[in-house]
Amino acid sequence: MPLEDGDPVRWRGQRVDGKVSGTPQPEGTGDPPAPDGSRMEVTAEGWEPGPALGDGDVAPGGAPPRQEEALMAELSELVQKVVRSSSWWERHGVDISILAGSFLLLPAGFLCLRSAQAIPFLAGVLTLGVVHHTLTVKGSHLASHNALTESKSWGKVWAVFFIELCSAFTAEQATYNHVKIHHGYTNVIGLGDSSSWKLPFLNRYVYMFIAPLAVPILTPLVALDLLRNVEWKAALRTLCCMFLGLYCHYWLLLHVSGFQSLWSALLCMLLTRSLLAHPFIHVNIFQHIGLPMFAADRKPKRILLMSLGVLNLPRNALLDWSFGHSLISCHVEHHLFPSLSDNMCLKIKPVVSQYLKQKKLLYNEDTYTSRLRLFLRRYEELMVHAPPITELVGIQ
Repeated sequence: MPLEDGDPVRWRGQRVDGKVSGTPQPEGTGDPPAPDGSRMEVTAEGWEPGPALGDGDVAPGGAPPRQEEALMAELSELVQKVVRSSSWWERHGVDISILAGSFLLLPAGFLCLRSAQAIPFLAGVLTLGVVHHTLTVKGSHLASHNALTESKSWGKVWAVFFIELCSAFTAEQATYNHVKIHHGYTNVIGLGDSSSWKLPFLNRYVYMFIAPLAVPILTPLVALDLLRNVEWKAALRTLCCMFLGLYCHYWLLLHVSGFQSLWSALLCMLLTRSLLAHPFIHVNIFQHIGLPMFAADRKPKRILLMSLGVLNLPRNALLDWSFGHSLISCHVEHHLFPSLSDNMCLKIKPVVSQYLKQKKLLYNEDTYTSRLRLFLRRYEELMVHAPPITELVGIQ
């Protein structure tokens, strides 16, 4: 049945009101087949490719795939009109200024840590913590999508700088796992279903409130393990950048902030690098897990997949600054058009939300506290057991 304007997509266990109403009931289980990486489709000129339907892929309700492609093409044209009418400042300058401003705050943060008084010292911890997450989360995320510049060459430079030097991770693996897998196969079981964020052996309270403190320690350890999958030249570069970034942080604490011992400096590094680790973990699971999941051979086309499987959180001044709009209040927009900067995602948000609602497609939004209560209440179902595969019951 062709998808007409005003026809909503319905699926078992969800309601079509723009809000998340729970996890869909399982249709079946089993490991999905490996994706055919050569089968890609370009949604619009300038946008990053997403996975094409395979031989076994179906559109909801048996609708012809061209209908969904037409919806994506129409939305892409609306968004490109906004992009073409935007200045360089809007496309890149705003976010570059936020990152540059964060760098300028570094001296103040290290100098505040010299104080023996509680308030200036805590101000230094807060400053360095926010700056660290702005560079490592916002900077790395934008760099992985080449959203900081029009140049691919400079994009690779920024990716190495933000991901390896600032974040102590490997740029190749971060880009592949996030851009090619998570974005290419969003909410597809065994591929882009955010399962890398699950630690089923931990109980809900340890995972949600204690485990995030270990993120600064686990990140470089995971990176070292992933270096086995990259060429030796890239691995050597990553090792040098990781060491340089960590050592510079340690050296500045000793020689600028005045720390007297190794352990006090390391403890301060852990404190500042884990300051926003809790919302970082929470945001990564809140916006996908608990939403519809699909098998690799039975998934909707791109616009429906992102409409069903991605959720926006409300705007938050601290998280907007340190994580970026594309990870908080514009996550749906980001998944539809991942090469846009945070500021541009915010600018196209009214266009995207209005279009999806006009076509009676879901535009998922929920609050941080609501999602936190949901995960604490249904932790075993969402984070321990295998996620159910959504059964699309057609176009109603």
